[in-house]
Amino acid sequence: MLTRRTALVALSTISALALTAGAALADDPIEVKFTTVSVPTDLHTQAMTVFKETLDALEPDALDIQLYDSGSLFGQNGDLDALQRGNAEMAYVSFQLIADAIPQFGLLTAGYLFQNADHYRAFMESDIGAEFKDTVREEMGIELLAVCYLGTRQLNLRSAMDIQTPADLEGLKLRMPGSDAWLFLGNALGANPTPLPFSEVYLGLQTGTIDAQDNPLPTVDAAKFYEVTEQITLTNHLVDGLPMAVNLQTWEQLSEEQRGHMVEAAQAACDWNNERRYEEEARLVSFFEEQGLTVTEPDLDAFRSHVQEVYMTSDRAADWPEGWVEKINALAN
Repeated sequence: MLTRRTALVALSTISALALTAGAALADDPIEVKFTTVSVPTDLHTQAMTVFKETLDALEPDALDIQLYDSGSLFGQNGDLDALQRGNAEMAYVSFQLIADAIPQFGLLTAGYLFQNADHYRAFMESDIGAEFKDTVREEMGIELLAVCYLGTRQLNLRSAMDIQTPADLEGLKLRMPGSDAWLFLGNALGANPTPLPFSEVYLGLQTGTIDAQDNPLPTVDAAKFYEVTEQITLTNHLVDGLPMAVNLQTWEQLSEEQRGHMVEAAQAACDWNNERRYEEEARLVSFFEEQGLTVTEPDLDAFRSHVQEVYMTSDRAADWPEGWVEKINALAN
């Protein structure tokens, strides 16, 4: 009898301890490791801190958000795999990576599709944006929260020339990254796309191996291409955006209110990033003019209609959702 009583007491004690431990675990914050390969000076890296601070204020003690930059947690192109395996909870996932996984969304990487950061936001909040996010959720196991603006690619020419329409670029040796998608864009612009490693672009411009290169203005500044060029033409041919994503293992642990707060924090972080990127690009226009470069604006409607026509009549468009280009164009109005 004594043995049985002792056993019952022991079982009661163990049960109580288990319940207490369960309650404590239930109250533990959800761990969220947010990883990126970008360095601390990049604005979208700094935006991660804005995300953390905003979400901590909205959901105090509910989430343990840990920030990792410079590839310290996962290397180049490892973030998506880490998300899907559950080794990280959040990361930036490019539209290019999404298109690799779901080819129909290759249209989101086409030239002249998006016109600015607000256009990306309008798309994400539209009916087709919801369809896009639903498909990504179902097929890739990630939830897209917001899109941060990375910059707008412009033409940077070795010698000054009058550029109004794509026809004015005929024969121009335009350096592009070496992948097929980038070379296709260069051809669609009307130029003669020439693959060249980024490390060789400065010398290529200096010696005339290439006539021009394309990059966002901050890259032109950082790489000092303005030292060996005479003109920047603001073609705005690719407005680049980078979606912020969380994996479904984490997303499904959150209440509806918490999910709303996570989206709100992501949008606040991207807004912070976007404002500063636009300020930097505007500042650089004046800086390049001070360095003696001519900054021109072509007929953007002529470029946009030509480039989109090239894409739409190519084999690339075969898998694109019908009518999406027109709908996305309309969202910019």
